[in-house]
Amino acid sequence: MQHSERSGILLAAAGFSSLSGGDAIVKTMAGEWSPLAVAALRFTIGAIALSLLLLRSEGPGAFRPRRPLLQVARGACLAGATLCFFSAVFVMQLAEAMALAFVSPVFVALLIGPLLKEKVRPAVWIASPIALVGVMLVLRPNFAELGIMAGLPLLSAFFFSLMVICNRAAAGDGSALSMQVFIACLATPFLIAAAVIGHVSGAPGLQVSLPDWSIVARCALVAITASTAHWLVFLGTTRAGAATIAPVTYVQMIVAITLGYLLFSDVPDLATVAGAAIIIGAGLFLWLTTPRATTRMSRALQGQPQTLEREGSKSGNGD
Repeated sequence: MQHSERSGILLAAAGFSSLSGGDAIVKTMAGEWSPLAVAALRFTIGAIALSLLLLRSEGPGAFRPRRPLLQVARGACLAGATLCFFSAVFVMQLAEAMALAFVSPVFVALLIGPLLKEKVRPAVWIASPIALVGVMLVLRPNFAELGIMAGLPLLSAFFFSLMVICNRAAAGDGSALSMQVFIACLATPFLIAAAVIGHVSGAPGLQVSLPDWSIVARCALVAITASTAHWLVFLGTTRAGAATIAPVTYVQMIVAITLGYLLFSDVPDLATVAGAAIIIGAGLFLWLTTPRATTRMSRALQGQPQTLEREGSKSGNGD
């Protein structure tokens, strides 16, 4: 392995770890403020900061997207993925929510055929039922306790997969920074609207009051860690290549389990660990069986924002 590849892997691992760190910060706000408001504030801060960077580096002309409707679709998908994931980590163990979010590569493989008119590979039909077994193992204890809320990470993964497909369709429509600005700025109105609707609904956990300074600080920290993570993953990808970096995304699971234990005393049971391993295995199987032509196409997506924010080559989440 060349030095550039090793450094690329380390940079990407640091980036993916930062994403899990941001998710843990989000979880610390559970019970203190609405998860919808947390998402809205985090993206408002991020959108403003990224826009200022774009204005300084590329000028006002960089804010004109080539295909506005496609950028709106990217923003809407990221908003949906973020809302679902943030709400999930408020009520679930971090590792459980993360494990279910890793189903997104399977969703991408299933949806890319009908949406982008690409042939669905046989490997997808093998990986999909395998991943479903893992999903059922992770969900097993949560449905009884949380009901439909236990499905939020899966819904987040679905929205995230749509965002990845939109990213692929938008490849080459702008610089890495401008694409991050477009998706952040266009996700923010959806998130603000969701927070307002949640407040008006009267639901106790969705009421929005004036936030404490620590909440604002934590939202800003999540925005910083997410942007830093995306940049580290981008640098890692340019040095080592998208195909080499792709499996590194699963370091997020290790970090999520570690932070869940250290910060929240969460210890996933054996069924959850087994389910997570099966889901990750299905994702790795898809990666290993991806044709080289598809791998080359993935390089065209370098610099496209992917996190819940959960993002990377996943989540992420978005975070």
